[in-house]
Amino acid sequence: MPQRVAVQEGMASLLLRLRAEGIASAALLNAVEQTPRSEFVLSQFQADAYSSRTLPLDCGAFMEGLDFAVRLLNALNLKPGQRVLEVGTGSGFTAAVMARIVDRVVTIDRYRTLVTGAQKNLDRLGIRNVVARHADGSAGLLGEGTFDRILVTAAFDSLPRVYSEHIVSGGMLILPIMLSETTCRMVRLSRTGSRFDREDLFEAPYLPIVPKLAAFL
Repeated sequence: MPQRVAVQEGMASLLLRLRAEGIASAALLNAVEQTPRSEFVLSQFQADAYSSRTLPLDCGAFMEGLDFAVRLLNALNLKPGQRVLEVGTGSGFTAAVMARIVDRVVTIDRYRTLVTGAQKNLDRLGIRNVVARHADGSAGLLGEGTFDRILVTAAFDSLPRVYSEHIVSGGMLILPIMLSETTCRMVRLSRTGSRFDREDLFEAPYLPIVPKLAAFL
């Protein structure tokens, strides 16, 4: 089957699955459709680019299943003009999708290999409003001001205070929290003034966050 036809069929199947879940944001679905996921997966997994499977990346990292990734982005309620911080760059796919909706995305990862690869993926698609940085996500991100949305894709044992100063009033943080050694759940924190309201969302496949930069990768 030609690659173009496979992408079209994969995208059509994805849209049906998402709408069955009640995800109908035209801006988000258009952003996903405009961002070819096959450009972000390793070559040996091209056939699964539009599947709900978790796919391996370099450095022992992984890409979430596409359905799960879109569900996360839907929960962020992204809007034009926003600034977004992503902790856990991976392949750069979610940053690329967000960049088609918001004004600016800063994405960080402890693995230089992943940051470099993601930047190449973004450059290849001509996406210019994403800044990919090699940084320790467990320590937050100094020098970039505040953000309207923060998405974290490595789990904490409890709600971290490190990101509270990075979120504007009216902003939102979504991150995974370890409930046990084997169970992890996405949590959404919405800020109003100095108050944070918590909402538990759904279980997630993420691993505990690892502090400090990776030494060799």
